[in-house]
Amino acid sequence: MHRACKLARRGEGFVEPNPMVGAVVAKSEGTVLGEGWHKHFGSAHAEVHALAMAGEAARDATLFVTLEPCCHTGKTPPCTDAILRAGIRRVVVAATDPFPAVAGKSIAILEKAGLQVDVGLLEHEAKRLTAPFRMLTTAKRPWMIAKWAMTLDGYLALPQMSTDSSGQSEPHQWISSEVSRAIVHDLRRRVDAIVIGVQTALVDDPLLTARPSGKRPLVRVVLDRQARLPVNSRLVQTAHEHPVLVAVGPQAAKDQIEKLQDNGCEIWHSSTDQSMQMLLELANEFGSRQMTNVLVEGGTHVLDSCFKADIIDEVWAFLAPKLLDANKPSLRLREILSKILVEAIDQTGGDLFVRGLHRRDSLGR
Repeated sequence: MHRACKLARRGEGFVEPNPMVGAVVAKSEGTVLGEGWHKHFGSAHAEVHALAMAGEAARDATLFVTLEPCCHTGKTPPCTDAILRAGIRRVVVAATDPFPAVAGKSIAILEKAGLQVDVGLLEHEAKRLTAPFRMLTTAKRPWMIAKWAMTLDGYLALPQMSTDSSGQSEPHQWISSEVSRAIVHDLRRRVDAIVIGVQTALVDDPLLTARPSGKRPLVRVVLDRQARLPVNSRLVQTAHEHPVLVAVGPQAAKDQIEKLQDNGCEIWHSSTDQSMQMLLELANEFGSRQMTNVLVEGGTHVLDSCFKADIIDEVWAFLAPKLLDANKPSLRLREILSKILVEAIDQTGGDLFVRGLHRRDSLGR
């Protein structure tokens, strides 16, 4: 099952909104006969790949699979049919599938056919693998990841760029290291959308693309209640190449909305100007679009509002070995960081990279 979990990870960023799944066919003494994983959305499932590799040797063998096999016809035929045709004797399932068309039904079908079915081996690991899928299936919203970089004393932004004695601007300074920023770009390549506030767009004029780009189309989302995003910003100027969604409130100026639309931006209208309620509505909108993973990279206000709205599931924080005595530090984010369920701590180019769960109930869905 450890091997099946490892195989499942290979589908990350390719299979969504489906779950990552891995499967291994083995003899009772542990000899591996076949293995596979769900490779991309719409393709054959992990069990089918593993059974095909095992061939006739699969008869009377054991199938280890990280998620309950499907028993319905979607983009592919039912995996339960393939399991029965292959003559598998025993199926070991790490976690049940929350999707209503499956949800224990596959286990019942296999048991009724005389197969031994054992459920729960490495269940926690399997639920972590499928957490975004489970969130989308049960809560109808994506898995939300909050990312930020800050100094040791809690600042999320370095002082504004100054000029030297000759009047030339000094080079832009990043809080996080080049290695940390490369990790973030890798994350961007596998998410469906990235969210910032309009203030970040106005101050930093970011592109918000993954460099190099990934296989998934990345929607760049700006929270902009008053539709203040300049049409000459890099986001708007590249809207025809990379999608831009501007989330506006009911008081946004119609002429500015039209300018953004004329330049290729999509406008999403919230029913409210209240930050937390707007974020909750937007999270539901993401879910209706089958977005599975969404990254929030906004400034302090956006991040704080997302945490207050209780829509953040995972945290990626980069702590740079720097101390400042400048703008107001984000004590709120430091407090949040102290309370997450830490999954990994690494050094990335001199930074301390902390990754963990904010919502402790997320995996129990």
